[in-house]
Amino acid sequence: MTSAVADRSDGSGRRETVQLQIGGMTCSACATQIEKKLSRMDGVRVSVNYTTESAMVTGLTLPDAVAAVKRTGYSAAPLADVDPAVQTARRITSLRRRLIVAVLLTLPLMDIGLVLALAPQLRFPGWDWLLVLMAVPVVFWCAGPFHRAMWSNLRHGTTSMDTLVSLGVLASFGWSTISIAIGASDHEGYWLGYGITPAGADTLYLDVAAGVTCFLLAGRYFEARATRSARSVLTALGQLAATHARVLREGVETVVPISRLRRGDLFVTLAGETVAADGEVVEGASSIDASMMTGEPMPVEAAAGSRVLGGTVSLSGRLVVRATAVGSASQLSQMATMAEQAQARKANVQRLVDKVVAVFVPVVLGVVVVTFGGWWLSGAGLRHALSAALSVLVIACPCALGLATPTALMVGVGRGGQLGILIKGPDALEASGRIDTVVFDKTGTVTTGAMAVVSVTCGRSAVDPDRVLALTAALERGSGHPVARAIVAFADATARAPELDRLPCTDLETVAGRGLRGVVDGHRVTAGNAAFLTDAGIGLPATLATALDEAAARGATPVVTGVDDRAVAVLELADTLKPEGAEVMAELHRMGLRTILLTGDSRAAAEQAGRRLGCDDVLAEVIPTQKSAVIEDLRSRRHRVAMVGDGINDAAALAGADLGLAMMTGTDIAMRSADIICVRAHLGVVPDAIRLARKTLRTIRGNLVWAFAYNIAAIPIAAAGLLNPLISGLAMSLSSLLVVTNSLRLRSFR
Repeated sequence: MTSAVADRSDGSGRRETVQLQIGGMTCSACATQIEKKLSRMDGVRVSVNYTTESAMVTGLTLPDAVAAVKRTGYSAAPLADVDPAVQTARRITSLRRRLIVAVLLTLPLMDIGLVLALAPQLRFPGWDWLLVLMAVPVVFWCAGPFHRAMWSNLRHGTTSMDTLVSLGVLASFGWSTISIAIGASDHEGYWLGYGITPAGADTLYLDVAAGVTCFLLAGRYFEARATRSARSVLTALGQLAATHARVLREGVETVVPISRLRRGDLFVTLAGETVAADGEVVEGASSIDASMMTGEPMPVEAAAGSRVLGGTVSLSGRLVVRATAVGSASQLSQMATMAEQAQARKANVQRLVDKVVAVFVPVVLGVVVVTFGGWWLSGAGLRHALSAALSVLVIACPCALGLATPTALMVGVGRGGQLGILIKGPDALEASGRIDTVVFDKTGTVTTGAMAVVSVTCGRSAVDPDRVLALTAALERGSGHPVARAIVAFADATARAPELDRLPCTDLETVAGRGLRGVVDGHRVTAGNAAFLTDAGIGLPATLATALDEAAARGATPVVTGVDDRAVAVLELADTLKPEGAEVMAELHRMGLRTILLTGDSRAAAEQAGRRLGCDDVLAEVIPTQKSAVIEDLRSRRHRVAMVGDGINDAAALAGADLGLAMMTGTDIAMRSADIICVRAHLGVVPDAIRLARKTLRTIRGNLVWAFAYNIAAIPIAAAGLLNPLISGLAMSLSSLLVVTNSLRLRSFR
């Protein structure tokens, strides 16, 4: 996949960003090497992800980017031309074959070598050369990936983790072969951990060469499988998409590949089928299961006029849907793309790790030389000096260090996508660990975003509220205004007298921005704002005037109903608070976070909402252009701020906050400005998103602590001659597997 993006940083026009699939990488140091080489080119920015074996290159055309990567010693191809799953499967198959051969040859090699090394009386002429022959396929074919990587590094004047592995294996094999060629030593043999081998047991280093290869191949094999498992979480969103659609043309259903579905087409979704694209229901009704995509536990009802998302499942009925967004424009596709881009970006902590790894290998090679020279010059003997040096070479491989961040990030981002939490990049993870304040926009964020009747005040005790409501609703049924729809919905839900249901209305007249009037059940009915009724010669009694003032103070929308030239009731409408709001605020408080409600409403209305929600503070009467200034003011007072919003007027505040969270029900510009997109409509997604981000960050930090501690502790022990090279190889492989396994624990986040 390639895409061009505008880049005005140099004032010269547009620069292209291309995505590549990288081949030949064997460790995170390889990714660092590619980044370093390409970043030296003028105007080029590059980010390489070892875990996904992909790269994003800005400032080069596609052919130039591919050629530049190849010059570093690795292969490259456009991401659109390569199936990452196939590439990973091939790598796993290759590693499995090499591992099987290595195990089949290493086990008898170690058994025979150990028996003959410990029992000189069982040795026969040429026994040592037999062991060499058994070791050759392991050292040169099974360990081939390590050697090729080392050779590639040498040709380009760099080093990597594979440099350490290859040198260790070749040194073990070479020393054993040379020892056999020049004759066995009369000195003591090799320390096994429970005793010393007899004289002439130099060939035991063949066991080390084969054993280390075996352990490292096993580590790479299981690491590759774990990475595939982690990637499957990340790509789960893309797998939700339908592969075919039932397109309806001229009354005839035709099943076509999803690529042939176009915006504006009508398509049919039957019970049990996946909705093919985003669209609006034209006909039919069904319950929709959106849990796989948004995390919503309960099905939602869809009928004519409802919006449905591609990737959700129709449970109970047949729907005819008009496609409004297909292919890459669908919400599902955009979510998957953003998840991929989040993986390509690097956290600050990962950039630090890459720098450490880049200098780590040369330092280790220096330690190896010092260790070997120190032991040899101290009189410990050549074999002991070589043993200590080999142990340092093998155990120092910083594979765990390179895997610590990308594996945790991959699983965390993928799990978030499954739960309706789209983490756009690693910066969000780091910000989540620092925030102490969460600012909520009011309208559409902590409110439902839809008007609803909250109270009905009648002017006279003799007036029947049910009849007034029925008369008003009959008038409002002729309007599509949100206020009218709210009144009709309230009347339908609360009507208690069957004879009042859907009274007929005639002579309906709509006055834009003011109200409606008509004849209902023989009465002249007027509904609208107070000025509309006053102009019609209808005065307001004191009771209704007070109700109007109170509604205005609360920031609500009042509708006055007049019947036969008398004002009889005031209906108060408001954007109601989401029912889960108070529980969400309490949960954030339990997490140690301060909550603030930010709104342009009047202070009285805002404070009432804040009290009902349980917010720590309320900032009212803030005009849209001031929202970002409020965020900056909080940050200037040393607060780390998360902003939750959904509108265009929230975009600047979302971008200016330490952590921006946008509700998916909001505008495109708000979602582009945010760090985390909350796909689930339930407000509880906000603490869930912060918890997931924090848990992912804790996992990254835990991985790094382990990886750093392992290398810092292990290298001195190996240099002191206290570790067998074989044990060093096993420990290094287990360290990498521990990091990957710890990251995979994020899949169980609820």
